[in-house]
Amino acid sequence: MKLVVTNDDGIDAPGLASLLEVAERFAEVYVVAPAEEHSAGGHRVTVKGAIRVDQLSRTRFRVHGTPADCARLALTELVPDAQWLLAGINEGGNLGADVYMSGTVAAAREAALLGAGAVALSHYVKRTSPLDWSLAESRTETVLARLLAQNPAAGEYWNVNLPHVPGEVAWQECLLDPSPMHVGYRREGDGYVYSGSYQGRPRLAGADVEACFGGAITVTRLRL
Repeated sequence: MKLVVTNDDGIDAPGLASLLEVAERFAEVYVVAPAEEHSAGGHRVTVKGAIRVDQLSRTRFRVHGTPADCARLALTELVPDAQWLLAGINEGGNLGADVYMSGTVAAAREAALLGAGAVALSHYVKRTSPLDWSLAESRTETVLARLLAQNPAAGEYWNVNLPHVPGEVAWQECLLDPSPMHVGYRREGDGYVYSGSYQGRPRLAGADVEACFGGAITVTRLRL
């Protein structure tokens, strides 16, 4: 089996390195990732002008484009026989309404549009403590062992969020929380700086935001 890994934090991000470490336990893996960070860039694609691609090794490609560009190029040109695309591990949650702005989720969504199996993986972050990437790898391996053994229906893909808590954690399949984000700005000179509270967002009981904030690995099946 062949699979592609990508992200929206850039090809040198630690989360991508952790995902690659885990993915190589399951399949032959190709990295097709953006040269620069595209966090919160959504599902933007490049349709005017050339997209520069640097082939760094037989299985590693640096794309001067967006995460969705990476998915398109990987599955149509660079690794057209790949069965799966994994996006992440994003440094920061992609829960609820986040999926509409997330470049990580956009890459998985594009893969689903092209008929491949796809998983977006993110790590909720409490700013008061550093991430333990080795622990994230262990949890990611558990998730992928289950998901890669499945055959997703056409137009379906998964959104996974890891909690920022120590020790053993539960796995919870749950719905996407449709609650709006908390949005706020502060005035600075002639402009406005976003000051919304991620942790203060509304939480629907039993949905992904509440579950991940509460310490569970959340797995949400999304549909095109």
